[in-house]
This record gives sequence, structure tokens and C-alpha cells, in this order.
Amino acid sequence: MLYAGLMSASLPPFPSHQEPAGTPELLELGVAGQDPCLRADAARNRARLLEAAAKLIAEHGAAGVTMEAVAAAAQVGKGTVFRRFGDRVGLLTALLDHSERTFQAAFLSGPPPLGPGAPPVDRLNAFGHAMLRHCAQSLELQIAAEPDPARRFTAPARRLQRGHVTLLLRQALPDADCELLVPALMGFLDPVSVHHLTKQCGMPLARLEAGWTDLVTRVTGVTPAAADKP
Repeated sequence: MLYAGLMSASLPPFPSHQEPAGTPELLELGVAGQDPCLRADAARNRARLLEAAAKLIAEHGAAGVTMEAVAAAAQVGKGTVFRRFGDRVGLLTALLDHSERTFQAAFLSGPPPLGPGAPPVDRLNAFGHAMLRHCAQSLELQIAAEPDPARRFTAPARRLQRGHVTLLLRQALPDADCELLVPALMGFLDPVSVHHLTKQCGMPLARLEAGWTDLVTRVTGVTPAAADKP
């Protein structure tokens, strides 16, 4: 399967004119090596910890979520929280799991133009718009869950997104140096950048979406079909 190589150390050489066969398996966002088949009691404990963390975010914002605070709210030892999620980033990432997997399903196997079936430039344009909206819906949590520099570009969800954009760009521009173009495109969609532009610069999300369409058009030389709609 084309997306299987995304878990390797570097981006795989995606074929330039091929869609993934079948529906790719969505990536788990939790702690690496964690058993996905949790025992019933372990699953209940995990759900209770996530519920406590979500309540803390609702009451105090993402900054109020610490491993100690979650342990206290869930009435468990701090070690239990560390064993389940690894660290604070792992905990916050687990909170993002549902929305991230829904987003993955949309661009991997949903209806076009975001999903398969549309021209690659249209899909690339739709992906950027969807990614911007995805970031904006949980921006504070996205920022709080930012991995440290050593893990920023190797987090499973980030690698899947980057690999997807690489696939689409290689379909649209087979002769381009996509390994250098893709990081430039992904930088536009980075949650930290979205936070700066929307929260600190006061730009509306619609302006970022229009900017993405303009960027895609300039890079590919093709105006996405969605850009022609009023």
C-alpha cells in the first residue's frame, strides 16, 4: 500500500500517477508501541484520564493540562498517566485523536475533491483548505500538542499529511523536486503559523484559504477548479 512507507525514516518514492489501493489504515496517534487492544479496565482508565484532561481544558485552557493535574482530577497516581500517554504531548495528542482520524479518513478515502477521484491540483487545494479549518477548530490544543523539535516532523500524523501532499504534488508535477517543495507548502499549514496569522495578526481564515489557493496555483501553474467558484 502506498501509505505504508510513511512510517519509515524518510518519505517514500510515491508513484506519480497512482491512487492508493483500497482504504489506507488510519494512523494511531497515541504512544508508540501502545497495545491497541486494551483490556476493558485499561480502556476505562484511559477514557477517564482523557475525560479529566478535556474537562481541564474546558475550564482552564490547554495550559492548565499537566500530568499532575490530570492525575489529580482522575484520582489516579501520576505514574498511571505517564504509563498510559508517555508525556504531556502524548496526552494532548490523544485528545486530538478523534478529530485527526476523521480528518485522515476524509482526505484518504472521502468524497472528492478532498478524497480520491478529483484531479491532483484540486485535491491539493481542497486538502489545504480542510487542513486550515482542521487547525482552526482546535488551535489552542494543536499548539499545546506541538512535539519538541526532534519529533516535530516525525510525528505519525504529520508524516501522513506530508506524504499525502507529496503524492498529489508528484501527480501534478512529476519532474519537480517535491521533497523540497512539500516542506514549503506544509509550512503554510503549520498550526504555529496558523495561530500567528489568525490570532496575532488578526487575519480571517478565509484569507488564509485564498492564500493557499494562490500558492497552489503559483506552484503548479494550474488554477484549482474550486478557485473558480464564487
